[in-house]
Amino acid sequence: MASKTASKETSFLIVGAGTFGLSTALHLTNRGYKNIVVLDRGDDVPSAFSAGNDVNKIVRADYEDPFYATHALKAIHAWRNSPIFSPHYHHSGYLVTSSASAPSKATSHVTRLITALSSHPDQPKSSVAVLHTPEDVQSTVPHLTGPLTGWSGYYNSNAGYAQAAPALKALYTELLARGVEFRLGDSGHAVSILPDTQTAKAFPAPRPYIRTADGKIHCADLVILALGAHTARLLSVAGAQLTAKAWAVGHVRVSAQEAAHLRGLPVVNCRDVGFFFEPVPAGDEHGQEWLIKVCAHGGGYTNRGRAATSLPPWQAEENKAIPVEDEMLMRRLLRETLPELAKRRLERRFMCWCADTADSEYVIDYVPGYRKGLVLAGGDSGHGFKMLPVFGGWVVDLVERGQQTEKRWRWKTGDSDGQEELGWRVGGVRDIREVQRMGDGAEATRPRL
Repeated sequence: MASKTASKETSFLIVGAGTFGLSTALHLTNRGYKNIVVLDRGDDVPSAFSAGNDVNKIVRADYEDPFYATHALKAIHAWRNSPIFSPHYHHSGYLVTSSASAPSKATSHVTRLITALSSHPDQPKSSVAVLHTPEDVQSTVPHLTGPLTGWSGYYNSNAGYAQAAPALKALYTELLARGVEFRLGDSGHAVSILPDTQTAKAFPAPRPYIRTADGKIHCADLVILALGAHTARLLSVAGAQLTAKAWAVGHVRVSAQEAAHLRGLPVVNCRDVGFFFEPVPAGDEHGQEWLIKVCAHGGGYTNRGRAATSLPPWQAEENKAIPVEDEMLMRRLLRETLPELAKRRLERRFMCWCADTADSEYVIDYVPGYRKGLVLAGGDSGHGFKMLPVFGGWVVDLVERGQQTEKRWRWKTGDSDGQEELGWRVGGVRDIREVQRMGDGAEATRPRL
């Protein structure tokens, strides 16, 4: 039941039509709220500015923390059973390893994951198989033809991946059918929040307003910011909560025959190198070519320049080149697993920007200074998409309770410089302007020193 802080007549303005924004709209409609408007500066949904607008994303409950494992298991149940999400989910399994050259940080993380999965009461029994040698890995995943030098880890059958952009598109279609309004392009491009913390005293108002690029003012009883890595561009104080960080993505093209051989391949994740998925159709007219998405592991890249706050590049073209060293990691991953693909052209390169937090916890709370009229829903830290079916429920819980009762999701009192060394990541944080990058062609982007 809704608390005194929200009634079914409450109006909501959600800024951001990505993973968290669409999930929040879904759960608002699930609980009977009807006055919901979603803004996004993209011309379509899924938004071009959303990290979720991607070929596929890992869906797994492999967490050291049982709190998140429990939530992820609920998300997996929804992925498998919801008529909205199940058409876009593949229960392919999940291979997690470290290599012969892995630092102890990576190998110990894999060991802790095995312990956490094996001890979680809701994890299906016998879903985890420990793999001690490369021979164990190859016998479990016979698709892999490479040497798998020093590989060891585990295979989790209770996991898989989601076709990310199609899932978001399906959710958008469902929300339209439920009466949710969408304003896209300039009419959905939020450029300022009024009154802000500086003008609130001179211009007292019961609720915040959003000004969009077309000059119009939008108001609601509650404004929910779900802008991911772009949040601090609209709400500068969020820069202390969320740090925009990016990781490199590329794709390798394979034939329909090769794709057929790799069908059923689990998500392959070598924790000190990178990860990849089974092939998906490339979108060609005759279905003769397929793409394998490949990603490099690392501590992530910020984009600060001379600014204190990291933000994604404003122009999309600036995002279509990846660090040369990450391409080397991707090719190393392919040499170890599918060497026949290791020298193929790496195409559709881009940097995937996420909203990182210092402790990898979400921030789902009221923004101080806005009289409980403004909520921040963010902090995916590169592992939020799997929660698409359930995340919005946590936002609606906050609204109906009137306060954040989950301590780990409260507005943080400290500041994050984005340089934290997290226990589950290998590699340090660098600024994207300081590294050489390569695009789809032969062009290179030199460091800006």
